[in-house]
Amino acid sequence: MIGLLQRVTEARVAVAGVTQASIGAGLVVLIGVLPEDTDADARRLLERLLRYRVFADRSGRMNLSLADVGGELLLVPQFTLAADTKKGLRPGFSRAAAADQGARLFAGLVNLARERHARVQSGAFGAHMLLSLTNDGPVTLWLES
Repeated sequence: MIGLLQRVTEARVAVAGVTQASIGAGLVVLIGVLPEDTDADARRLLERLLRYRVFADRSGRMNLSLADVGGELLLVPQFTLAADTKKGLRPGFSRAAAADQGARLFAGLVNLARERHARVQSGAFGAHMLLSLTNDGPVTLWLES
């Protein structure tokens, strides 16, 4: 499972012109699901997202996690993270999980996140979404479980 996380000051995701979710300071995480991913991968990725130290401490060093600062979390499904871009001029998506598997694992990740963290929002699996955010830093990191 892939998580492309971005530290943000604010973000929102809209579907068909209607805001689906919005957050203040925290993390936006684009989620890609691979065919070999399991529930255990989703749990491991969530653990890393909640505890990964990307927020500044008093010294300005990235020593604090989302859990430490009580930030918000926006999870957005994005199957294009699994694209094969090694050759040609068009991405291939044979590395992405099937839609039913991706939907199930993404929903499980969101539910688990809501159990473990107070402020969680999500995008809509399979929908065409417009995501706007203000990246803080900028800080963008690629995590895999």
